[in-house]
Amino acid sequence: MSATAVLPPPSPRRPTPRISSVLNLAMLHRLTVEDFHRMIDAGVFRKDERVELIDGYLVQKMSHKPPHDGSLFALQDYIIKVLGVGWVCRVQSAITLSESEPEPDLAIVRGDARTYFTRHPNALDFGIAIEVSDSSLGIDRTDKLAMYARNGVPEYWIVNIPERQIEVCASPQSSDLEPHYAVRTDYGVGQSVPIALDGRPIAAIPVAEVLP
Repeated sequence: MSATAVLPPPSPRRPTPRISSVLNLAMLHRLTVEDFHRMIDAGVFRKDERVELIDGYLVQKMSHKPPHDGSLFALQDYIIKVLGVGWVCRVQSAITLSESEPEPDLAIVRGDARTYFTRHPNALDFGIAIEVSDSSLGIDRTDKLAMYARNGVPEYWIVNIPERQIEVCASPQSSDLEPHYAVRTDYGVGQSVPIALDGRPIAAIPVAEVLP
């Protein structure tokens, strides 16, 4: 059976960037989403430079290994087949949040293929955000989880390759404490993860079919 846990709120903290402990956090300059867009427009980043904005900090995206990409495309294949009218699955494409502009591995958002020609999806457009986690499991369970919860993304999946399970986080909580999800349900090999959009179940994905 799947394991569901109602999680206690974490201790208060601000997200800490992945930097040398020699640097004082107060010395760093945090970027706004608008700053980030201006840098992109000005050509600050090389075409091959893979960065995303997480809570005001530029974060280098990790290189992908075959298990990551295999799981990503297996999930994409399942999701595209079951989505109905009014929802679209975006792959490693930017979304715009209050202090962040990440590129989740998969994003199930409202709309169709033409909805996002002039803007990125925001938190109000979301059904589910999905990160496929291999070497990135630490940041996906902490900084990215807090980022999605802070912005009210209703459901966040972590496809946990090392532990061969999919962790479904629901009920985002944002307060003076560190933002978090109140409930986490773990689905292991032999189980299926339900896809529910706007509270309506539409399908289920067999975990074994999307993990290496």
